[in-house]
This record gives sequence, C-alpha cells and structure tokens, in this order.
Amino acid sequence: MLPQYWRISALTLPTLLSDKTSVIASAAPTSVRDRALKALGQLPPFSPILNRLIASLAHEDVSFAKLADLIEKDTVLAGNVLRLVNSALYGLCGTVSSIRHAIALLGIGKLRNAMLTMSVSRMWSQLKTPAGWSTAHFNLHSVATAILSDLLAQRMAVNYAEGAFAAGLFHDLGLLLIALGAPDEYKATMRLYREGGKSPLECEMEVLGFSHAELSAEALAVWNLPEPIQMAVRYQATPVLDPSPLEPDEISLSRLLHAADEYVRSIGISHSFVENPPTDGLKALEALGVGSRLTTVISEFENEFSAIKPYF
Repeated sequence: MLPQYWRISALTLPTLLSDKTSVIASAAPTSVRDRALKALGQLPPFSPILNRLIASLAHEDVSFAKLADLIEKDTVLAGNVLRLVNSALYGLCGTVSSIRHAIALLGIGKLRNAMLTMSVSRMWSQLKTPAGWSTAHFNLHSVATAILSDLLAQRMAVNYAEGAFAAGLFHDLGLLLIALGAPDEYKATMRLYREGGKSPLECEMEVLGFSHAELSAEALAVWNLPEPIQMAVRYQATPVLDPSPLEPDEISLSRLLHAADEYVRSIGISHSFVENPPTDGLKALEALGVGSRLTTVISEFENEFSAIKPYF
C-alpha cells in the first residue's frame, strides 16, 4: 500500500504551474531579474509525467501506477528506464522488460530520480541558448550534483533529506534562466569571471545585482516545490546564512548541496560559467562529517553517474 501522498490527486498542479508561468510570461520586464525570471515561461511545457513528478516533490497525491501507465506511453522514456534498470549498475540476472517490474526493482525513490533526470534534461535540451553555453555540460553537472546530494542525504541527519536530489538537479536553474532571458548580461558575467580575481557570486552581484541561486529559488517557488528545497537552493553558496530550523546534530540541506556542488566541480564536471574547478572538493565533503562512509558514498556516486551519463 503506497503512502497517502503518492495516490492520485485532481490535476491541480499543472493548472497552477500554467497559471503562474503565464503571469510571468505576460509581465512586462523592467529589470534584468524580471527578464531572467520571465524566461521560465520560455521553457517547453511540462509533460504529464514531469507534472506528476513535480507534484510528488510538493507532496501532492500521486499514483505511481498511473505514472507507470504514462511512462509506457512515452516510448523514449520507457526505453531509457528499462535500459537503466538492465544496466551493469543493478547487476540483474535476467532482463527486465516491464515498466512495472522496473518500478518494483528500482523503488519509488530511484525511479523518480531517474525520470526527473531524463524528463528535465530532455526539456532543457530543446532550448535555444546563447553562444558559450553547453546544455550537455549543464545537464551533467546538475545530475551529478543531484546524485551525490541524494547519496549523502541517505547517510546523514539533514533537514528534508527527501528533497536532496531535486535540490541538486535544480540548483542552477537560475543560471539557465539568466542565459535565456538576459544573454548579454550572462556573457558579461562570464567575461568578468574569466578575467580572474572574483568569485562567481561576486561577478553575478556586480553585473546582475542578484545571484543565480536567488533566481533558482524564485523559479522553484513558481513551480510550487517545497520550501526546504527552495531554501537549500537559495543558500547553496552561503549555507551559513540559511535560517532553516534544524534539529540537534542536523545539518542544513543547503550545506550538503554546497559540498556536493564543490566536489562535482572539483572533479571536472562543470558547466560553461564556472570553468575553473575548486581544489577543495574532497575537503568540502569531509567537513560534512560523513566520516568512514565517505569512501562508499564516492564509489556509489561514480557508479550511478557512470550509469546515467550515456543518456546525455
């Protein structure tokens, strides 16, 4: 029996997303921030599957039986899901040819993460982006950060651990919106960073007057994602400022996201803006207090990322 929040709800979320996006798209842009956020309306419409995945993140009632029906009707997505579950990552003895069997083997969490990755990357890949932007690199960096964040959250006391994958996947959404809605300012920010001497955040504040993390959080609010995910994304670069309430011995999701992002960039999985990887990625993970489990986390990350990488 599935938990109550996974069962079917009225299709209120697609309407909500459509209404909010329409408001953004119709608003007259008066600033760089407005133009960038308006670009959210330029994204391709959500597929029925992506709508239900986003709804599940917002704890709307979602039926995964219905989701299985939708996957089966999407030939490309269904093929990719079966290809993934039959990959060396899972080391199965036989061949899985049924989506429902794949769901049973992967589990709800892994299935949702895989489908979010495939659906979102397919949506982003349809966009016309400015020169210097690499959608492939952006997708790989996003999914790598998502995978590592999720693996860390499984082993640590972190607020809203169930949102770790989505936080990682969407943490740089604002950067994509800036590239789409304010391409000249995006290029100016890149130039300033390449000149050296300033951090990406300092370059954004100087050119844009706001950070892409702030914009990412605002976009996720439009999509009605849970507030803990919004907060983690907003404070990803400055987790010490995150006001999220924590239990004793609990760390913030923003701090976990920051460390995952640092490590992913340190091993060269970066996108067009942040080209020079930091040198303390492993140190950032160690500072979380994962301890002896860190070796296992990194090994699992490498395996999962290698399995999903061919889809990009």
